[in-house]
Amino acid sequence: MTFSELPTPCYVVDEALVKRNLEILHGIMERTGAHILLAQKAFSMYALYPLIGRYLCGATASGLYEARLCAEEMVKPLAQQGIRCENHIFSPAYREADFAEILGYCDHIVFNSWRQVEKLGGRARAAGKSIGLRVNPECSTQEGHAIYDPCAPGSRLGVTKKNFAEGIQPGKGVELLDGLHFHTLCEQDSDDLEKTLDAVEEKFGEYLPRMKWINFGGGHHITRDGYDIPRLERCIRRMQEKYGLEVYLEPGEAIALNAGFLIATVLETQETDLRMCGRLHLAILDTSAACHMPDVLEMPYRPPLQGSGEPWEKPCTYRLGGPTCLAGDIIGEYSFDQPLGEGDRLVFEDMAIYSMVKNNTFNGVPLPFIALRQEDGHCRIVRQPVYEDFKSRL
Repeated sequence: MTFSELPTPCYVVDEALVKRNLEILHGIMERTGAHILLAQKAFSMYALYPLIGRYLCGATASGLYEARLCAEEMVKPLAQQGIRCENHIFSPAYREADFAEILGYCDHIVFNSWRQVEKLGGRARAAGKSIGLRVNPECSTQEGHAIYDPCAPGSRLGVTKKNFAEGIQPGKGVELLDGLHFHTLCEQDSDDLEKTLDAVEEKFGEYLPRMKWINFGGGHHITRDGYDIPRLERCIRRMQEKYGLEVYLEPGEAIALNAGFLIATVLETQETDLRMCGRLHLAILDTSAACHMPDVLEMPYRPPLQGSGEPWEKPCTYRLGGPTCLAGDIIGEYSFDQPLGEGDRLVFEDMAIYSMVKNNTFNGVPLPFIALRQEDGHCRIVRQPVYEDFKSRL
């Protein structure tokens, strides 16, 4: 079907736009020899995993289910074509009951503490896995998103310099380590990575010659317009040439940045008593910020909307909200050239990342359809919402 024929609400991921991002990332890999992985926590649309696996080195998981998804939908099908994909995992703590299964899926296991290394590292080594430890360089580069700052005081993510030294004592497990992992960025450029590498070297540089690899984590907005790729490549070569390390990066957003849409339909329009620069109208949509685009409320984030302007920029300004009972289920305020009417379709942009992976069925609101727009422009639905999506979670 065509884009205009898709039912709503519907996530639509554009294969050509994803491919464009992958080509940028693959170019970095070719020029530097770095290994780039998909961080599934941002984008887990496995219909595209075979495509992603042909451009990148594999994927990384934050838990058992993501690890299994990568194994089933990327590693296995591409292995049948003679293409090897890596499957990495990091978790703040692993459940004993899950660990045997994780070992069956993953080739790189990253731990969050020396206690986890002592407890499970021997089993991972016996299974032939590469073992890493997450470190905390205590170098905050975040501005305005404290919820995403792993270097904030009291962070539970990563071992600080002081605590790392404890692992150097005999029997503490440092001999098990193959690599160090850090993840401190969120939608940031490579200047912040460079600053973070300075801190990593200052605090952990004496241990790097013992390692085989280093993982720069995620949060690199590599495919955003204006991102400084040459600086990123200098950072990669710095670790390769100075310490002889293999370098891993695991961006999530960069793979599907600006490559997806969420189509919604206007259910009803209203007027309010609130006057700002003019009359503010209300529009209730069949898509919800709370259910279908949680980052709108969590970040907060105002998604781009095709054909719209900033509030009061165009003649008709609307506050767009969802169909739930949550008073704060508000997507944002947008202006339009003409009044909105019931049945009008709106297309939100940059809706591939942190949308499908975070959505929910609050109020019994159905999940959106999921569609893929192929390179020839045709769309196919890959997931249709059903009542069991709601019921089975309860």
